[in-house]
Amino acid sequence: MNERSFSGRGGARVPGKNAKATKTKYEAILESAIKVFARKGFHKSRISEIAREAAVADGTIYLYFKNKDDILISLFEDKLEQIIRNLRAEIRQEQDPLEKLRKFIRTHLELVNRNPDLAAVLQVELRQSNKFMKEYVPAKFIDYLNLIGEIIREGQAEGLIRRDVAPGIVKRALFGALDEIALHSVLTHKGKEYLRTSADQICEMFLRGIAA
Repeated sequence: MNERSFSGRGGARVPGKNAKATKTKYEAILESAIKVFARKGFHKSRISEIAREAAVADGTIYLYFKNKDDILISLFEDKLEQIIRNLRAEIRQEQDPLEKLRKFIRTHLELVNRNPDLAAVLQVELRQSNKFMKEYVPAKFIDYLNLIGEIIREGQAEGLIRRDVAPGIVKRALFGALDEIALHSVLTHKGKEYLRTSADQICEMFLRGIAA
């Protein structure tokens, strides 16, 4: 996917001198889309409902986004970028690669607990977009996976993680486990305690399996 301007993934660039105000409106639309998608589901949601939630005119939405799928994909990119920043900030606090991996797992599931609407959109509604599933090149998701891979390779270099495990396999397996737990939590409305217990058990399973 080609790089798009901030003010519209293929939509018109919004003119004006106040870039901060423009960014705020863009973010307001995304935050409103999260609420509407989580409440009504992606397919049943309307652009007009997102506009009403964001307190903007319907036409304003189209200054930033081409359609509803475009909003969903932009939302995914924007929020995943924030999640990656949060994860990097958390793991920087640890020196031991194994502890970094433990912090990564716990932080991922803590974010699910703290942001139930966003979790519902990313875990359930995102899968409802044919455009996302068939056409989108998930560059941000690759960045997320590569962050896990970096930790694995660091641990191997320090002799803390077995050299015979493939970082590419571990990072996808770990994401699969976290994704399934997050999805189950969203669908069954299991809360903080379930996610905390799940994080602890995933930590033990993966760290015991890959530790040197």
